[in-house]
Amino acid sequence: MKKLDFNSMKGGWFIGNFTPSAFQTNDFEVGYAKHKKGDFWEKHYHKIAIEITLIIKGKLKIDDKIYSAGEILIVYPNEVVDPEFLEDVEFMIIKVPSDVQDKYILEK
Repeated sequence: MKKLDFNSMKGGWFIGNFTPSAFQTNDFEVGYAKHKKGDFWEKHYHKIAIEITLIIKGKLKIDDKIYSAGEILIVYPNEVVDPEFLEDVEFMIIKVPSDVQDKYILEK
């Protein structure tokens, strides 16, 4: 058995094809994130990956739609994500496949 410290991971991402990682794989990525109300997150999209997000706590807005705790969002390739954090938010993200090069930032 191996024990790791979540705080040593980068940006909440702890499984995927990157370092540090609790488990390295090309197949998928897993991350846990917290954002405060009003936090900035880069407007972006992925050309290859699908992102599945489970909102654990709080509310956020994407494209004039409000999403809250208990909801699951599936973002497909080439869909732009530009979230606005309406409350403190916690969520889990699964990204398939793991490709750290597959993130394209757009200007706000």
